[in-house]
Amino acid sequence: MRVPRVYVDQPLTGGELSLDERAAHYVGQVLRMRAGRELILFNGDGNAYAATIIEAAKKHVLCQLDTAPQAAIAASPLKIELGIALSKGDRFDLVIQKATELGVSSITPLFTERVDVKLSGERLEKKQRHWQQIMISACEQCGRNDLVAIKPAQALAQWRSGLTAELKLVLCPAVAGAIAGDTAKSIALLVGPEGGLSDSEIDHCLAQGFAALQLGPRVLRTETAPIAAISILQYRWGDMA
Repeated sequence: MRVPRVYVDQPLTGGELSLDERAAHYVGQVLRMRAGRELILFNGDGNAYAATIIEAAKKHVLCQLDTAPQAAIAASPLKIELGIALSKGDRFDLVIQKATELGVSSITPLFTERVDVKLSGERLEKKQRHWQQIMISACEQCGRNDLVAIKPAQALAQWRSGLTAELKLVLCPAVAGAIAGDTAKSIALLVGPEGGLSDSEIDHCLAQGFAALQLGPRVLRTETAPIAAISILQYRWGDMA
């Protein structure tokens, strides 16, 4: 039987631990686990701990933690900062889920000229919390003990100005371009919206050191393109080789 992995927003130092509200709800009401069952707990610091449930109720779960952390899956040696234009429906949720599974270090939702998503104020804050939970669930599923940084939604120009990656790539279906260079330790990857980036946005990126990247002869959807690109990058320089 697979041992569930559960994220907790609290220190893990061994001994008895009363799970926080989210984790207790997930373990006690969603998974319906009872005393004697085993868990793996992690809090994003890179470690994970085996635990056994001592008490389980609707809103309270008490666990006994092992004192020594488990051997962790190493983070990818390639730091990928994904900047992707906002999209409607559950497409953006899918990108966050799959990019987390594929090992990116950060994801920044972007407002670009052709983004047709209106988010601000309380609605945007609610979305940010939702995306954070999508990422946490993906970490629980895929075995990551580190968390992906879900950055605040921002304008493309703002994201672009704060980049420090040694290689910057912008996906351009209409511009022929391949990945250049023999090595890379950090990459900024820009993916546009359903209607694509505008010519002026692409020109600004190229002027600021981005290289154009074309993923074959077919035009990929905005939720497909980052998954394909990240997989290629992880195969070439990361931990999927």
